[in-house]
Amino acid sequence: MPGTRKLSKPTDQRMAMLRAMVTYLLENGRIKTTVTRAKEVAPLAEKMITLGKKGDLAAYRQALSFITKEDVAHKLFNETADKYASRDGGYTRIVRMGPRRGDAAEMAIIELV
Repeated sequence: MPGTRKLSKPTDQRMAMLRAMVTYLLENGRIKTTVTRAKEVAPLAEKMITLGKKGDLAAYRQALSFITKEDVAHKLFNETADKYASRDGGYTRIVRMGPRRGDAAEMAIIELV
């Protein structure tokens, strides 16, 4: 898949981190992270919301295979999907916050719109 960032991690660690971040984003509505990580999380979160909007069993199982908490998947299909029923994509927003104090990494907040 061209265009994906490696984020200085092997594939298994990178996917585990992204799965955890998507789960946390869907659970809490917003997370604070670096801009590059936020840019990687956004399309994955959008895909999960699209699966939630489909609402069938196959989509639920597909979402469960990616999301790490079952109650978050349940919330995605029952509450979040209803919230975005009339919206065609663009479920996330990335807001830049400036550099982090320790290492000057560019920070951002990614949130559900």
